[in-house]
Amino acid sequence: MFNNKSILITGGTGSFGKKYTEILLKNYNPKKIIIYSRDELKQYEMAQKFNQKCMRYFIGDVRDKDRLIKAMNGVDYVIHAAAIKQVPIAEYNPMECIKTNINGASNVIDVALECGVKKVIALSTDKASAPINLYGATKLASDKLFVAANNIAGDKETRFSVVRYGNVIGSRGSVVPFFAKLIKEGSATLPITDFKMTRFLITLSEGVNFVLKNFERMQGGEIFIPKIPSMKMINLALALCPECKLEEIGIRPGEKLHEVMITSDDRVIEFKDHFVIKPTIQFSKISDFTTNAIQEKGKQLDIGFEYNSSNNSEWLTKEQFLKLAKEFL
Repeated sequence: MFNNKSILITGGTGSFGKKYTEILLKNYNPKKIIIYSRDELKQYEMAQKFNQKCMRYFIGDVRDKDRLIKAMNGVDYVIHAAAIKQVPIAEYNPMECIKTNINGASNVIDVALECGVKKVIALSTDKASAPINLYGATKLASDKLFVAANNIAGDKETRFSVVRYGNVIGSRGSVVPFFAKLIKEGSATLPITDFKMTRFLITLSEGVNFVLKNFERMQGGEIFIPKIPSMKMINLALALCPECKLEEIGIRPGEKLHEVMITSDDRVIEFKDHFVIKPTIQFSKISDFTTNAIQEKGKQLDIGFEYNSSNNSEWLTKEQFLKLAKEFL
């Protein structure tokens, strides 16, 4: 579905955008891939690797609606990946996080409607479910904006959905590169915020392929959540460095002990390899999300189901984790 289409990725120089571009170029023949971000150095570095004729690099901020209009003109599909993501940084710079994650999301929606984009998928996070930190709260607000945008669209064909998943193994700023750096520097100790902590884990390729598939599945208004494994952070650390001593340093500002991707109050449909959170608002054109756009059928779960990293049915072993993380070590 991406052959001869124009695709724009906000925050496109991040880990997700680079892997998404790599997979698009490998498997499809797009008309244009537009990388929209505000860091010229990262764009320059990315352009050294991805310099095909279809590539376009736009300096711009999602806070800048006029610039978005220029970048999104003639675009078929948008992946909204731009965000301020670091939990402690968001806690200390709340208005900057709000301007990017909420106001920026609103701009993306308005411009997608104005430019006649066909489909938009916004990337969310497990921290948006029952949030306790500002980053999670802004992403929950962003999720709600993208879901409600399907009603705002009216007679326009533009459709909006959300993809939510857990920690990406090896992404910029994540724990695997951080631990790997400490180990390489000869550290005999690895810091763990809490020995009981668990996280959902997904590889970058898995996340990208999940988003690609959901462009086919989406009707508009869904929050897609993959079925992915959990891991205890102490087991992750010991897998990377069995001889290292672990030091418990305490939870950082805004950090959770366990992550939740689906709360017990969400209305959930279960499919073979993923879940869908149904909109809480009624759409005029879509009433049944148990069958998606490619005719996959799911089943409605009872209220009370919770998808939590501590009560997950699937757990990564140390060996499985090392296999997934090897390219970052």
